[in-house]
Amino acid sequence: MVFLPVMERELRVAARKRSTTWLRVVAALVALIIGSGFLAMSVTGGLAARSGGALFGTLTWLAFACSLAAGVFFTSDSLSEEKREGTLGFLFLTDLRIYDIVGGKLLATSLRGAYALLALFPVLAVTLIMGGVTGIQFWKSSLALVNALFCSLAAGLFVSSFCRDSQRAMGGTLLLLLVVSAGGPIADSIRAALGLTGFKSLLSLTSPVYVFWAASAWGKTYFWTGLLATHVIGWAWLGLACLFVPHTWQDRPEGNPRKASFRYSWKYGVAPGRATRRRKLIEPNPVLWLALRERWQWTIVWFLVLLVLGPFAAISITFSSMVWIIWLQISRLVLVVLYLWAASQSSRFFIEARKSGLMEVLLVTPLTSRDIVLGQWHALIRLFWLPVLLLLVLQLAGSLFSQRVSMGVSAATGGASAPFFALNLLSGVLGAISMLGNLVAVIWVGMWMGLSSKNASAATLKTLVFVQVLPWVAISIASTTLAGVLLFQRVFTGGTPSANMMFTFPLIIAGLSAVLSLGKDIAFFIWARNRLNSSLRSVAAQLPVMPPGPAGASPTGLKAVPPVLPIQR
Repeated sequence: MVFLPVMERELRVAARKRSTTWLRVVAALVALIIGSGFLAMSVTGGLAARSGGALFGTLTWLAFACSLAAGVFFTSDSLSEEKREGTLGFLFLTDLRIYDIVGGKLLATSLRGAYALLALFPVLAVTLIMGGVTGIQFWKSSLALVNALFCSLAAGLFVSSFCRDSQRAMGGTLLLLLVVSAGGPIADSIRAALGLTGFKSLLSLTSPVYVFWAASAWGKTYFWTGLLATHVIGWAWLGLACLFVPHTWQDRPEGNPRKASFRYSWKYGVAPGRATRRRKLIEPNPVLWLALRERWQWTIVWFLVLLVLGPFAAISITFSSMVWIIWLQISRLVLVVLYLWAASQSSRFFIEARKSGLMEVLLVTPLTSRDIVLGQWHALIRLFWLPVLLLLVLQLAGSLFSQRVSMGVSAATGGASAPFFALNLLSGVLGAISMLGNLVAVIWVGMWMGLSSKNASAATLKTLVFVQVLPWVAISIASTTLAGVLLFQRVFTGGTPSANMMFTFPLIIAGLSAVLSLGKDIAFFIWARNRLNSSLRSVAAQLPVMPPGPAGASPTGLKAVPPVLPIQR
């Protein structure tokens, strides 16, 4: 008998996937591009002595964010997808043990993340030669990155062990990682703020964020203790996954009819409300009604609004004005979660419609491809427009308040403040427009990825990588380089930059980033809309590729599929 047969098979399959190779290549290319940008800025700006530490910090924080996100996209839907397709139960009919199944999923999904980290480590090692980074920091940070990847993948498997819906599994994994990463440091900070004791790293030891911070921190830290604690938590999640999977893979009937009726009413609404909504939405476009049937979709978006609105009101009434800068970073994190939710929600309809056969029904109706796409688009507009508008207003107000605080500090130390209020306002407006453009591009590309991808996690990941992550890296480097050329133009011509030019450097970067980001969003919007309108019917009706049979014969077991009926105009 082969030892750990599922793990061996899953590793062989994962090693042959294109995504495994491409993810490793993309990780190396991104690291090389960022490193080249830092080298160029160090030569032109005279910052060669500090470029090594800055490059090391940028790459490690990006790698750490990607490592924490690996569980959301790679393992959160691994076991739940097997449950939905009904294939998990067949594995229990064999001699396989539960740790074979869970371990096989862990190794198969960890291979892509591990290869990406291995491609990143040589570029990180170059910072040792550039200066500003010690060997101990390099090795500790490498261990912290691998540990964060393991904890994230284990958390995804744990949530997937008792979930069936892909969106709930992704959301539950993200929530669990946020609680574990930020819960301990926040609790220790609150205890220190209340004056009970000074800040002591007790609950923070369970946070992968603290372990990663302690890897590069100077002085005495509890790095090894935190590394051991977070590693034990990851193994505990794997043990719980092995415990839950044998008891949660079956489809259990509802024992209490009242409970089932309550769940159905909470999800779709009461009978009179359902009838009214159906009459109102089905006449303009049946796809609009199909996409807006479930009421719980609104709750997630409004919950994100409350996460921003609550601290905004509390800071406005009670806290110091300096807290606005911290609130601005938290609100940006909420916007990242909003992008994730928008990408997942926009791709979900087409993925479920293809798996359930609903797409075939829609294709033989008089609805055109444009009608189907516009129905999904109008549904997402109804879902997102009001909470997104409130988030943009709050983000703009918080940005102006934080910049006002920064200008006040600058004026108190002898810098200029008042003449730049108009520039700050313009920068905030451009940032709000850029966020709105990003959301529109994410929704349209998410619809196309949902139509052309296998599952929701893959569609969401590809949408965010192609629309947000890779363009963000390119735009950041391009805008910083252009702003540096404009700022140091006087140096190149023999002059010296003024204090006002040094103060407007971040504003120039923000303006250039907003312009480039808006151009990128327009390009993605046009591309995705054209692809959906022109190729929806052909992509939705395509057959899976099967091995050919004998010459002149059709593939074995493949039935002829009726052609898509033309639309009567």
